[in-house]
Amino acid sequence: MRLLSARRHLLAGDATSAEVAHTVGYTSATQFSREYRAFYGLPPVQDITRLRAGLTPHHAV
Repeated sequence: MRLLSARRHLLAGDATSAEVAHTVGYTSATQFSREYRAFYGLPPVQDITRLRAGLTPHHAV
């Protein structure tokens, strides 16, 4: 549940990865990043960048 909540915060752009880690209950940003990567397959910043790119509509030029 913490990782899902963290992902929502990160997607919303509310805070940095370290701030979100603390908000959802991690005492260590490093531990948060490690668990996030194990669960989602990418570190937080890379995952959110990928998700945002996928959510952006592509327009033909």
